[in-house]
Amino acid sequence: MLISGALEKAKLYIETHSKEKDLHERGKFEKGPCITISRETGAGADIISNKLIEIFQKYKKPNLPDWTIFEKNLIQKVIEDHNLPKTLTEIFDEKKYSSILSFASEILVGQPSVHTLVYKTTQTILSLAEIGNVIIIGRGGNVVTSNLSNAFHIRLVSTFEDRVKHVTEVYGFDTKQAAEFLKKDDQTRRNYISTYFHKQIDDPLLYHLTINTHRLKHDHAAEIIADAVMTKFPKCFNLSNE
Repeated sequence: MLISGALEKAKLYIETHSKEKDLHERGKFEKGPCITISRETGAGADIISNKLIEIFQKYKKPNLPDWTIFEKNLIQKVIEDHNLPKTLTEIFDEKKYSSILSFASEILVGQPSVHTLVYKTTQTILSLAEIGNVIIIGRGGNVVTSNLSNAFHIRLVSTFEDRVKHVTEVYGFDTKQAAEFLKKDDQTRRNYISTYFHKQIDDPLLYHLTINTHRLKHDHAAEIIADAVMTKFPKCFNLSNE
């Protein structure tokens, strides 16, 4: 049975993490796929990732962990993994530190530097990817896991008009506020990737698949992604359920 709520799912994933990793190290655990989603703001990553979870859970093998999404809850995972102060939750945000060029401009006295936080985030992403059956949204996940055989990278794009509409519906902004939010958010994500990973976020060679959600409905986009992932990693799914 699916557990409702991203936080509850993440907590369960974290609680079982050590057990699954131990089984993997003893050769009794099959590594599941790690899907990374890079997105233009408002392109529907939240809707599509939740739809993917529904599809993947239907074909999940019993010896693999439940599929889990890590986006905002990744912050808490990093803090727990590295025994960092919980006060970092408020400033540990890619939108805040993505464009920071000076260590001292955004951090509190006595806390890790921005580059240290980014490094620890990459460590946690790699740890999650090692277990698999995980969707990691943002944070340069596609670059961090680029050399992993179980990784599959998605880029979601859409028209500016569609994204404005999506943001107004989700956040309650008016059209002008939504447009300003999109421009700022897109830029900070570009800065995050270029500053800390020296890549361009819209480089098509970083992804297995780029989907335009202006041309495809969210459900259809999720079905295409799911089909591509299950085709690439057939041994990780119970396809006899079809």
